Amino acid sequence: MQRRPPLILIVGPTAVGKTELAIQLAEKLNGEIVSADSRLFYRGMDIGTAKPSLAEMARVPHHLIDIANPDETLSLAVFQEKAKTTIADIHARGRLPFLVGGTGQYIRAVTEGWTPPSVTADEQLRGELEKQAPEWLHARLQLLDPLAAEKIDGRNMRRTIRALEVILTTGRKFSEQRGQSESQYHLITIGLTRPRAELYQRVDQRIDAMFANGFIGEVKNLLKSGFAPSLPSMSAIGYRECVSVVKGLLSEEQARVEMRRATRVFVRRQANWFKEADPNIAWFQVKDGVIAEIEKHIRQLIDF
Repeated sequence: MQRRPPLILIVGPTAVGKTELAIQLAEKLNGEIVSADSRLFYRGMDIGTAKPSLAEMARVPHHLIDIANPDETLSLAVFQEKAKTTIADIHARGRLPFLVGGTGQYIRAVTEGWTPPSVTADEQLRGELEKQAPEWLHARLQLLDPLAAEKIDGRNMRRTIRALEVILTTGRKFSEQRGQSESQYHLITIGLTRPRAELYQRVDQRIDAMFANGFIGEVKNLLKSGFAPSLPSMSAIGYRECVSVVKGLLSEEQARVEMRRATRVFVRRQANWFKEADPNIAWFQVKDGVIAEIEKHIRQLIDF
């Protein structure tokens, strides 16, 4: 029986340190990084997404970063195909792919062979749903499909509307309609953790650094370039708050407070995708010496 090609999956909450750790591992293991963070797809959205710097991306090859404009919609199915093609190319060149990110549904789509529900868009229904407030939409999803609501960020109107569209069109729960097959990869999943207080401190430091590095200016440039605040990409944590600062609706300090609150909610939501009790995930607390521990773990599971 032919052995499945290896894929290293690096998961964990935002600000835990996935970027630097993945780069160091890739340097040691002849690897390349495939981003599964949906926020990193968009050009011009660098500071508010904590996108790897040019210096970081020069250390090892990175893929699926800056592949769309902010007004383009990169569907789950399109990402799935791009990721699989990229991973196959990395394997063909004799290198080790690392799938890195915090967007649970994008990761699962690749590693578990999801088949997104084949329900065509109902423009009339979408139009009606788009008139509703995000809070109303997510509450409706919570009522109709609690499992889907648990997995979908209430700020992500596009995903929430799609889930409701599938439910209302088919009469079946969105969470029950994802086709799933055995992974085509020899999957090695590395989960990263930090004590919650330490993680929140890193979140706060990251947000402060974003503003110090010109986050407000980045948002002004996006708006000046014609990218509307209503775009799904602009609903990412931080961008909506900064738009409100630009419009004079929030002070910069109020925006920071809102970002801290929203990011803490996001961290808890990420934990719903990758649970510490999952026997398929090897969890490591990020501390001195953890790179060597993880490298040893991977080498024990793959023939080099």
